[in-house]
Amino acid sequence: MMKAVKRKTVSFHGNPYGLVYGGAIKENLTNKVNIHPLTYQLNGIDIAANIYTPANYQKQQLYKAVVIAHPNGAVKEQAAGLYAQKLAEKGYITIVADATFTGESGGEPRNQDIPYYRIEDIRGMIDVISIFQGVNSDEIYALGICGGGGYTLSAAQMDKRIKKVATVSMFNTGAVRREGFQNSQCHSVIQRLHDVAKLREREVKSGELIYNGDMSDMDKEVAHHLPIDMYREGYEYYVETHAHPHAHSRYSQRNLMDLMVYDPVQFMYLIDQPLLMIVGDRADTQYMSEDAYNMAISTEEKELYKIKNATHIQTYYVPEVVNEAVNKLDIFYKTKGDE
Repeated sequence: MMKAVKRKTVSFHGNPYGLVYGGAIKENLTNKVNIHPLTYQLNGIDIAANIYTPANYQKQQLYKAVVIAHPNGAVKEQAAGLYAQKLAEKGYITIVADATFTGESGGEPRNQDIPYYRIEDIRGMIDVISIFQGVNSDEIYALGICGGGGYTLSAAQMDKRIKKVATVSMFNTGAVRREGFQNSQCHSVIQRLHDVAKLREREVKSGELIYNGDMSDMDKEVAHHLPIDMYREGYEYYVETHAHPHAHSRYSQRNLMDLMVYDPVQFMYLIDQPLLMIVGDRADTQYMSEDAYNMAISTEEKELYKIKNATHIQTYYVPEVVNEAVNKLDIFYKTKGDE
């Protein structure tokens, strides 16, 4: 049986739990949503997580639960934590964990984005929450944000403990690493695979891993004039307004070998659970959710919900956008597909 232990938290910007989103919990109070930092082992690696319990939580009652996968380069204290807290306010028990190789979780070498591990991280959260006191194991749902959305789709294809699956601003990491953003690099796929093979050969000979540049190293003026909304607003979110010392956009370049042959959309027909995909109607990543939605041919209940005038990054933190998304998720989890 998986054993979880309480974890000490590190204060950041005055928040004792290191949370950087608006309205974040600063202390556990009676009759309020509470946060429970914990660490558990997944395949021999320590995973750092936060569980949120609703107001007036009673261990003897049964609650619906939601496992939440964070965006690429993010940590549990950012957007995923905000959604975890908001859903706990609606009455759910929620869990969000730092992905393996990321944040406070273990795993070496650091800063890797490997599909197998990201998917296993979600299954590990299901393991933990399914035995948390008060959770109805027949009502475990999933939510993935950005890159965590793609990995959540993959997890739901494999793991039918997930009874309902939802995404917010889903980002197909494999497709973007393979074909480029908005299919801008289709012509160079094979060449880039040859390039990463040579890169790994150099790593073996030098004994040092090669990483891509971190977003925080980008010139501010250049970042503010990027032509792609997601990257420009992403710089503002991760570097300027919601920065966290554990978050990064720096990954091992060798991961391209894994990512370029990964695609969650390819197996969307394996999802037979109710499906909700939320996206801003101004998001330049909107096409990724549309592609996945169209390929989900085995579920009888699916919806592509578009938030008006919202971009990809705005779904991470803008109060009215997040509230609309959370309200939609609440309706979905509480009604659609329930027997």
